[in-house]
Order: sequence, then C-alpha cells, then structure tokens
Amino acid sequence: MPPIVHSVEIDRPPDQVFSYVTDPSRFAEWQHDIVSVRIEGGRPPSVGSRFTTTRRIGRAERTMTQEITEINAPASWAAHGVAGPIRPNANITVEPLNDSTRSRVTFALDFKGHGIGVPLVPAIRQMAAKGAPTSYRNLKERLERAAISTSRRRRTGRRRVLGWW
Repeated sequence: MPPIVHSVEIDRPPDQVFSYVTDPSRFAEWQHDIVSVRIEGGRPPSVGSRFTTTRRIGRAERTMTQEITEINAPASWAAHGVAGPIRPNANITVEPLNDSTRSRVTFALDFKGHGIGVPLVPAIRQMAAKGAPTSYRNLKERLERAAISTSRRRRTGRRRVLGWW
C-alpha cells in the first residue's frame, strides 16, 4: 500500500518549521494522540538516534520505538520503527514558499506489521488517516500563533514568557 500523505502550509520560514516539526521532544505538543516521548541517549537527536513514543490508540496506550534515518535540515527528515508489532515509518519534507517566508510541510506515513501486528495494520492505517489531519491543524495553529506572539513582542517590546521559543 502507498503511504498516507498529507500536506499543510504554515506561515513560518522553513528553518523554524523544520526545527519544530522534527524534534521528537515536541511531538506531544502538536500530535493529538501522543501521551509521552522519550529520547534515548540524552543528546540532541541525530541520524541513528532512537526515540520511544507512547500513543493513545482507542482506549489503550501503545509504545513504539523509532530510529531517525535522515536529517537534511531544513528540507527532509525520516524515521522508521525498530521495535513492536506495529512499526511506523515517517517522512517529513519542508518546502519553502513565498521567498522562504512560508512553508509547505508534507507528511508521508506508513506502517509495517510484525508478528501479531500484521493483521492490525489496516486498522492502524485507517486510524492514522483519520486522526493525522487534527495533528497537522494543531501544528499549523501552534506555529502561526507563535509567529503572532513574536510579532507582537517586537512591536510592543514586551517579552512573552510562555511559548516554545
């Protein structure tokens, strides 16, 4: 089956979008089904780094470990599942728009089943296809809201205490 692909345009420069969208420690801030993320090794994520996400799937929580396989800032990032019965594969591309003042983020998600996970892949794909757009809207709103806060701070000289940067 082909991957599940969605794109969203965000009013932020590609480097800012890329650094946020590919940081596993930030996933729970915009992905609606993530309960927690743990990055192994205690250092900034790089190719070969692993992270474990706990997601709420239906009424249950499921843990999946992925390894980062590509970081080509600010254009592309990829990770693939390395453990568990369902192993997600994610590819993210960030394209500059409007002289790099805006970005188009494209997500390609796929899932591989192992052992008891093989028959569950169609249901997981269906849940991901249905739920992912909510996360992408969250991402867009969060990043654009941060842009508005930054713009206001520049105009007023006031510093925003809360926020992600």
